[in-house]
Amino acid sequence: MYPAVEPYAHGLLDVGDGQLVYWETCGNPDGKPAVVLHGGPGSGATAGWRRYFDPDRYRVVLFDQRGCGRSRPHAADPAVDLSVNTTGHLVADIERLRAHLGVDRWLVLGASWGSTLGLAYAQRHPDRVSELVLFSVVTTSRREVTWITRDMGRLFPAEWARFRDGVPADERDGDLVDAYARLLADPDPAVRERAARDWCAWDDTHVRTVPGWRPDPRFDDPEFRMLSARLVTHYWRHAAFLPDGQLLREAGRLAGIPGVLVHGRLDVSSPADIPWQLARSWPDARLDLVESAGHGAGHGIGDKVLAALDGFATRR
Repeated sequence: MYPAVEPYAHGLLDVGDGQLVYWETCGNPDGKPAVVLHGGPGSGATAGWRRYFDPDRYRVVLFDQRGCGRSRPHAADPAVDLSVNTTGHLVADIERLRAHLGVDRWLVLGASWGSTLGLAYAQRHPDRVSELVLFSVVTTSRREVTWITRDMGRLFPAEWARFRDGVPADERDGDLVDAYARLLADPDPAVRERAARDWCAWDDTHVRTVPGWRPDPRFDDPEFRMLSARLVTHYWRHAAFLPDGQLLREAGRLAGIPGVLVHGRLDVSSPADIPWQLARSWPDARLDLVESAGHGAGHGIGDKVLAALDGFATRR
């Protein structure tokens, strides 16, 4: 990866609804514009994202999506209203930020949840996207949510049983995402904390498919656990606030936008049929399946992402 760089500008953008979105820019102010869409939802745009880009050739924009990271108000607070935190709101925020920074078109880099958001943004505003680079590709459909929250129990039966048993007995055969969302809104702080801990333990488990896996240290932080659990359940229970299957069904709207999709063959929490179907419907996209990789940037995925970004660096 490229050497660490610091932002040359940053700020809080008022996007309405009482929301302030943190943004920063780094690299070359005259370089090719690019925007980073982090995962989660709720992970925040950490400094490591900056290192995917050649700082001499890119003008990189990072921002923390509503409710997380350095944006305010913070969704870890159970009193924070999530009704103004939807995919539609986030897509509008990206457009406000683009206009605020005077960018005409930009490359979009997204991972995991950020790939869902990137596809939604590009399908809504294809004239504002020069290229798409997406890894650990998901579309957050109801089928994908059910796969993670129920079907993946076949691979991790003991861990899934603990996840299922974290909700009341009469709700264990129903929608587990809805059940956890209700627990996370309980007036009792102890109930909320236990639900966040149980949710994040399962979230950390279902990506554990490659050698060398280690627990995510961010889940040691009670505030991050609550933030992550609240936002993920909020988006998953509504299937990303999109008509189910829209992102695959309307992939033709991406025609003319070059894309690279990088995905791990061992990413069984986000099976490879999703990027495969997307690539079939989007002729300008190339799918790179990394045989030894799971979910995330490890085991060669990061190298493919770097190569894609280097390849697009001089394209205008």
